[in-house]
Amino acid sequence: MKTLHEMIDTKTEDLIPNDPTAPSDMLRDPSRAASFRWGVVLVLLVVIAIAYLGNRGYIVAALVNGKPIFGWNVNQAIMSRYGQQTLTTMINEQLITEAAKKQGVVISQNDISAKENDLMKSLGPGVKIDDVLKYQGMSRADFDDQVRLQLIVEKVLGKDVAVSDSEIADYITKNKDTLTASDEAGMNAEAKQAIFSQKINDKVQTWFSALKAQAKIVTLLK
Repeated sequence: MKTLHEMIDTKTEDLIPNDPTAPSDMLRDPSRAASFRWGVVLVLLVVIAIAYLGNRGYIVAALVNGKPIFGWNVNQAIMSRYGQQTLTTMINEQLITEAAKKQGVVISQNDISAKENDLMKSLGPGVKIDDVLKYQGMSRADFDDQVRLQLIVEKVLGKDVAVSDSEIADYITKNKDTLTASDEAGMNAEAKQAIFSQKINDKVQTWFSALKAQAKIVTLLK
């Protein structure tokens, strides 16, 4: 699709081909040819108007005392400040997602919801997820994506991770004051999850470095 500038620069004559199969009476009749040309011009103007109205948010992002800030300037500023960081994050997420697919790891929405509920319980009673997301500046969709990636890592790397009873008992002894659960079963479960997460964290860097080393990554963004 042509840009607005390209459409404006298009000559009207270029839109009317020299077609030898065109009706000879129209070619011989200047008035009919002129009407045809004006019809093309009218259609072109309508197309330009639609393109402008549909893209004016992209063309002009804001007006400050009548002076425009163009959309492409905004995009350029965003890319220069956050483009590389965003691209790196997207590459990392793609590598993790592909690793999960290769190993047959599937994360359902129920898995995500259950994990989010556990995370919220660990923050203590009365804490609402919407308040946490607002404080962190995250949307619910972003939060779901982060939890999904965490679950993928846990399922991929957690297959060979074991937590012993002695480790659980030792953790409770050292961290009893920080545990949110008060009953024995709850403290055991909380301690086991904390130890499990720590063991996963210890393996993540080595695993992810191997993923990147095996992947063919070509970065075109400068």
